[in-house]
Amino acid sequence: MNAASEGASQSALRAAGPVAQSLLEVSGVLAVGGAVIFAGVMLLLVLAVARPGGDGVSTRRWLLGGGLAFPTVVLSALFAYSEFHRPPWRPIPPPGALIVGVTGHMWWWEVRYRDAASGAEVVTANEIRIPVGRPIYFGLGSADVIHSFWVPSLGGKMDMLPGRVQHLLLQADRPGTWRGQCAEYCGEQHARMALHVVAEEPAAFDAWLAAQARPAAAASREIERGREAFLAHRCNACHTVRGVSEQSRLGPDLTHVGSRLHLGAGTVANDAAQLAAWVAHTQQLKPGARMPSSGDRIGEADLQSIAAWLAQLK
Repeated sequence: MNAASEGASQSALRAAGPVAQSLLEVSGVLAVGGAVIFAGVMLLLVLAVARPGGDGVSTRRWLLGGGLAFPTVVLSALFAYSEFHRPPWRPIPPPGALIVGVTGHMWWWEVRYRDAASGAEVVTANEIRIPVGRPIYFGLGSADVIHSFWVPSLGGKMDMLPGRVQHLLLQADRPGTWRGQCAEYCGEQHARMALHVVAEEPAAFDAWLAAQARPAAAASREIERGREAFLAHRCNACHTVRGVSEQSRLGPDLTHVGSRLHLGAGTVANDAAQLAAWVAHTQQLKPGARMPSSGDRIGEADLQSIAAWLAQLK
C-alpha cells in the first residue's frame, strides 16, 4: 500500500460486508479442516515409523481408515459446508440494489451510475462511492485485456473480460474507505491499477450522486483561465468535462475530478500540486500510462492554471 492509500484498508481479514464476512468464515473452516487432515496424516507417519513390524491386517486398517476414510469424510464435510455458505450469484439484481458499471482499462477504472432523480448517466473514474447497507450490483467489463475486480474487505474477485459483462454483488455494512486492486496481471502498470471504494450514509451518497450528475461548475475569472488552457492544449481530445468538452472517451472523465481522493488509479493523492505534477510528469510517475508527460509542451503558468481549475471541479 503506497502513501496515497493511507487510511484505506486492503485486507481480506478485515471484513466490512456480508459477502466478505462469509468468505472469511469459510476460509477459516477450510484452514482448520486442512490442518486436521494434515495432523492425521502425520500421526499415521509417526505410527508407521514407530511400529514398522505391525501385522498386515492392522496396517491395512490404519491405511483404509486413516488414509482413505478419514480424509474422505473430512473433505466431503468441508465441501458441503463451503457450498452451503457460497456467496450468492444472481443473473439479475435483487430488489433495491444500486447498479454500478465498472470497465477496466489499461490501467484505470471507468465507473458509471444512473442518477435516479434526473436519469442522467454519471461517469467517474478510479473511485466507487456506495451507500451503506444497500446491495451493490456490479456489471464488470473490460475495454482491452483481462482485468480482475477485487476489493478484499468487501468480497471476492471477479474477472473482467473483453466483450462480456460479469456480475458481482457486494455490500458495505459500515462507512469507510477500502482499497481495491486489479487481481489479474494486465501489463506494465498492473501494480498501479488500484481503486478505492468509499461507503457513505445513504443521504450523503444521494447528495454526492446528485452533485456528480451536474456539469462542471463555473469558477472565478482567474480560475477559468485554466479551462481556457485546458482547451487550448487539447486536453479535451482525451478527457470529457461535461459542460466544457463532451464525448472524449480515451481517458478518465474529469467533470468532478477535484472530488476524488487519488490520481492515476491510486498512484498519488489528489490536490492542485499533485495535479500539476501528474500532468507534467505522467510517465515518470506511472511509466507506460496512456498519457504523455506534458511538462515540456505546457508552460508553467498554463500548467498551474489547469491544475487549479481541475482541483476545484468538485
